Amino acid sequence: MRSAPIRKLNPETVAPPIGDYSRVEVVPAGTRLLFVAGQIGNRPDGSLPATVEEQCVQALENVRLILASQGAKPEHMVKLMFYVSAKPTDWAPIGEKRAALFRGVQPPPVTWVYVSELFRPEYLVEVETVATVPQ
Repeated sequence: MRSAPIRKLNPETVAPPIGDYSRVEVVPAGTRLLFVAGQIGNRPDGSLPATVEEQCVQALENVRLILASQGAKPEHMVKLMFYVSAKPTDWAPIGEKRAALFRGVQPPPVTWVYVSELFRPEYLVEVETVATVPQ
């Protein structure tokens, strides 16, 4: 039996989103969910890029790889959260990576939170997500 599709909504009773994302996603009962722990921007060799932009791009790639290991893709994300301790000065690489992840599909609800510090001072961004697992 095929489950009902996830519905991405932007209710007309509130202002439209200020960016390219959904206000709410409705996940049907019985859908398997992945709760992905916050990912920092470390590379596969363990090294850490110097800038918040590079760390953000790598953290998104780490999330993509984790989803792929479970048979999911970025379009299966139903919530995406960014915790950032340094404001990006160049949004282009972050925007390009995000656009590539969601090419052709509506991005999930997204939250950006600026924090004073993450677990270690060299960590400038942490990205976590909730995603569905396709049947």
